[in-house]
Amino acid sequence: MAKRTDPFEDIEEMLDMLTGGFEGGAGALPVDVADTGDVFVVVIDLPGYDRDDIQVTLPDETTLSVAAEREIEPVEEANRYVTRERSGRSVSRRVGLPEPVEETETSATYEGGVLTVTLPKQTRGDDETEIPVE
Repeated sequence: MAKRTDPFEDIEEMLDMLTGGFEGGAGALPVDVADTGDVFVVVIDLPGYDRDDIQVTLPDETTLSVAAEREIEPVEEANRYVTRERSGRSVSRRVGLPEPVEETETSATYEGGVLTVTLPKQTRGDDETEIPVE
């Protein structure tokens, strides 16, 4: 039987796809989702964030959620800024996965401003289940 989904989550996911995952617009938080057969590998560019600023969650077995927040400390010795373009920033992105994943076996690494999340697919047992015919 097909799993019922929350229509509001479906709308939010569609909006994420249209806006690129946050208010900055399409392409602002690039995401690649690769299917390697047994595993989905999600790669997200998050330059300028510390590892501790990134939160990766699985709200359900077919949705990956990534959020990151950073604050910029002002230069204490500055009398004034000639140019000030850097600012704190929060980004988030929800990524729908085409198949359920093993939530307890996922892993994430962050290196060089790139977050890589590895999500093993749920596997059906090799044992067949016999269904009696009545």
